[in-house]
Amino acid sequence: MMKVDLHLHTCYSCDSKSSLDAIIKRCQRVGIGCVAVTDHNTIEGALKMREIAPFPVIVGEEVMSSAGEIIGYFLKEPIPEGLPPDEVMARIKAQGGLVCLPHPFAGLGRHPLKAEYRDGLLLKIDIIEVFNARSLGENLSQEARELAEKHGFLQSAGSDAHAPREIGNTYVEMEAFDGPEEFKRALAIGKIFGKRNRLRNRLLTMVETLPKRMRNSYV
Repeated sequence: MMKVDLHLHTCYSCDSKSSLDAIIKRCQRVGIGCVAVTDHNTIEGALKMREIAPFPVIVGEEVMSSAGEIIGYFLKEPIPEGLPPDEVMARIKAQGGLVCLPHPFAGLGRHPLKAEYRDGLLLKIDIIEVFNARSLGENLSQEARELAEKHGFLQSAGSDAHAPREIGNTYVEMEAFDGPEEFKRALAIGKIFGKRNRLRNRLLTMVETLPKRMRNSYV
């Protein structure tokens, strides 16, 4: 069994300054044995992390569609931002990847996929993120779990770390896997562990990355 963080960001994201080396060291310190790098609108950091990390790395991307964010796992090519959500999902599937909806009920500057689009695309969704360490309020996680259970989706969790100190708050304990199909089987019987990121930590990260986010118009 290993601890897997299925949502984190590197310095290749427009709103993170986390170096790849710092992330690797933090993962080793807190016992994270696999990560999904889900930078905003790029897979460059994920590809580089996969080359140097001493543990498995899932190449992911948190894509800003025209109606909110969608995560693709097991990607080979980047997906441009701004596309309609059905096109984003189709491009993920065309690569043999998996579609995940991150923080589906989050607020406070988050960008969940709008419900009117989500409800029309249920057949294209594989995974719902039911615990995000940066989301505020247990009710948001409960709503996400209810959505996943209602439609039979796999359930994931992640730190959504934008700074190394946030890694380790949340993970899924699951069996080792090789590729999307084994990943789905392992996730289906995995166990979610986690605690919410302290608001103080999140505010500190926002202050640290504000200049970068302003330059990238991602506030």
